[in-house]
Amino acid sequence: MELRARARKDSLSLPPVPADRRRDPKVRRQMSGPAMRTFFNVASAWGLSNEECRGLLGWPPDSTYYKYKSGQVGTLPFDMLIRISLILGIYKDLHILYPETGLADGWIRLPNSNPLFAGRPAIVLMTEAGIDGLYHVRRLLDARRGGWN
Repeated sequence: MELRARARKDSLSLPPVPADRRRDPKVRRQMSGPAMRTFFNVASAWGLSNEECRGLLGWPPDSTYYKYKSGQVGTLPFDMLIRISLILGIYKDLHILYPETGLADGWIRLPNSNPLFAGRPAIVLMTEAGIDGLYHVRRLLDARRGGWN
């Protein structure tokens, strides 16, 4: 609940970044710290292991990952910011689809009968299939809730 309230407050105070400026290193630098802090909040809500976190972030080296975890973020690569954006969208979709926090946060670990998952939990696809896996899960959840918002 606290994560949702904080995310809502942050989204109200930050103007959207125009598409043509998203690759700008200065913009990426400004987005990096808040993006990584929010990622770790979601990871905590989902109960992710360090290896699952690294998989979602695109397998940064151990030393880099632990620097991020300690708050030393610097400027994240564009690819990692995209991954974090997809993860935040998945988190948002799940909390819209499943108002019960336990189900929303636990969904990624539940076996799934959708052919996309082949009976495995979503976290497996999201970590093993890379950014494509994140896109597939995001699109599936967006479709279930009725589209992009």
